[in-house]
Amino acid sequence: MKFNLTYMIHSNHPYHLVSLSPWPFMLSFNLMTLMLGILKWFNFKNMDLLIISFLLMNLILYQWWRDVIRESTYQGCHTTAVMKNMRMGMILFIMSETFFFISFFWAFFHFSLAPDIELGMNWPPKGIKVCNPYDIPLLNSIILISSGFTITWSHYSILANNFNNAKLSLKLTIMLGLLFSMFQIIEYYESSFTIADSCYGSIFFITTGFHGIHVLIGTIFLIINLIRMIYNHFSITHHFGFEAASWYWHFVDIIWLFVYSWMYWWTY
Repeated sequence: MKFNLTYMIHSNHPYHLVSLSPWPFMLSFNLMTLMLGILKWFNFKNMDLLIISFLLMNLILYQWWRDVIRESTYQGCHTTAVMKNMRMGMILFIMSETFFFISFFWAFFHFSLAPDIELGMNWPPKGIKVCNPYDIPLLNSIILISSGFTITWSHYSILANNFNNAKLSLKLTIMLGLLFSMFQIIEYYESSFTIADSCYGSIFFITTGFHGIHVLIGTIFLIINLIRMIYNHFSITHHFGFEAASWYWHFVDIIWLFVYSWMYWWTY
């Protein structure tokens, strides 16, 4: 703490150079053990290492985010110049995630526009009964689009210094995100095919599954911001944590429109 304050007093630039932290190294090592735990689960049906690694990962992330919140909220390290660079970093991260999903869409159209003889020259492959796009997928689309409106309402409420409305609309967004995840679990449970059923099943479950993981991560992101909002961590001019979460949530919304249009409605 003394080092940070001394550094801030004597530095002649507005940027924040983070102090020494053990969390990046510990998280990297933990991710390796987490991967080994997944392989052990797949091959030997043993989840001990997976559970331990998952719990340790959450503990490390909690302490790392705690330090970031301390630096930004209590130590004043996140100046205007720092927040500008963080916004650029978040934009680049979302762009990388966009290309991540583009790779899945590329594979989907590679197989669907010219199906091989192994697939019966049909798309979807013969024997696959696809999900009805006007059932749970349409409901989930309405839920996710509605959450885009509520998160925007929350953001504009912060800008208007109306934190009561900001908390209410953020709670609604979290509730809609949890509803989406719940209905997706029901959809997977009722599906007539699995991830092992030809390339269609693999692409479908990998794409929708990774999108579902992004929804869960975004929901956790929003829950953390709600807790910070309750503790008055945000102001009209200093709320980048919430801004990054809202950008991420809008990205999840937009990606879902492509997932629904191509993997549900177009295939049906």
